[in-house]
Amino acid sequence: MRGSLDKFNRLVDALQELPTIGKKSATRLAYHMVIKDSYVGMKISHAIEAALGSVKKCTICGGMSEDELCFICCDERRDATILCIIENAKDILLLEENGLFDGKYFVLDSLEELSVSHLIKIVEGGVNEIIFALTPSISNDAVILYIEDKLLGHKVIFTKIAQGVPTGVSLENIDILSLTRALEDRVKV
Repeated sequence: MRGSLDKFNRLVDALQELPTIGKKSATRLAYHMVIKDSYVGMKISHAIEAALGSVKKCTICGGMSEDELCFICCDERRDATILCIIENAKDILLLEENGLFDGKYFVLDSLEELSVSHLIKIVEGGVNEIIFALTPSISNDAVILYIEDKLLGHKVIFTKIAQGVPTGVSLENIDILSLTRALEDRVKV
């Protein structure tokens, strides 16, 4: 029986390779694209092909762009004195979608010397504050300390995004690291 649906099963297998997509979701998506609405399947296929052929990393910040420089690095109205260091380019989309930040970004893919030296050049271009918007973890705390050490001679203020107890979540559902940080970083009311 499986041999008669090889192409469909390959589509299901390919969809399962995407993050958060399991077998049931992949089957449901594949069925919809192939049987229910083949126009949607073709539209997705063409959009994927176009994106793969044109989206690349911005040469300055490492964000996504269809040109050598992204729209943020090209925007002279952005505050170039504030640099937000993030883990991956999709984090820029989240911050931009909500209009939460008007400075520049730096995507920290790895701590290769090339990446750090590029960061130093950006900082020397007039950055006064670096905001670390990294997922709270011990390893990312080490990354923050490493970058602070590499930029020791520069007059830069280092900050990081706040963390703690999310709104509407009971204390019993909070991990110990978040709860500890929430207590340590408490504010006066």
